[in-house]
Amino acid sequence: MGNDDAEAQFHVLAVDDSFVDRKLIERLLKNSSYQVTTVDSGSKALELLGLKDDEQKDPPSTSSPDQQEIEVNLIITDYCMPGMTGYDLLKKIKGSSVLKDIPVVIMSSENVPSRINRCLEGGAEEFFLKPVKLSDMNKLRPHLLKGKCKDHHQQQQKQKQQQQKQKQQQQQQLQQERNSTVNSSSSNNSSSNTNNNKRKAMDDGLSPKRTKPRFSTSSLTVV
Repeated sequence: MGNDDAEAQFHVLAVDDSFVDRKLIERLLKNSSYQVTTVDSGSKALELLGLKDDEQKDPPSTSSPDQQEIEVNLIITDYCMPGMTGYDLLKKIKGSSVLKDIPVVIMSSENVPSRINRCLEGGAEEFFLKPVKLSDMNKLRPHLLKGKCKDHHQQQQKQKQQQQKQKQQQQQQLQQERNSTVNSSSSNNSSSNTNNNKRKAMDDGLSPKRTKPRFSTSSLTVV
């Protein structure tokens, strides 16, 4: 039960223009205890993921009514589709700063080595040959777990960055308060010194030690 509950938390987006193949992959994924959303084109997949394609903006067909509120943990897509191929979809996902970490698996009924290598080099985690089997679903779990761990690590990094930012802001605020206190104290000392100097000058002017100059009567000559 523990493993089933954990795998049920994973949400897989299946993309295939063939109704029969789409229903087959949906059944296999659900039998493996995954949550599933299906769409019939790469454009609809991009729209569901939040990346709209300019060529087509039809609402996605989905088996999950709460699709917008569920995080997509893995994408499995057919290679040969009209309009946008599975490889084109792969490139768009890996080119997105938000979606690039979502694992992508490609499916095809044609065993073409150059095509397989191109997809794997482009960032695909696996390349399945149709018809997809239940044993293929077991290969998805390591990629799902890896993606989950990466998401958890990114969340921890984000929280750490936020904590560091808050700490820096607190330190800056404390430093500003210290500077304000020092400036205020310096201003008070300067004012006090000025008053003391004025008072000293006044005292010197009134001091009895300072006498007026005296004139000697003997130095005066009467004519």
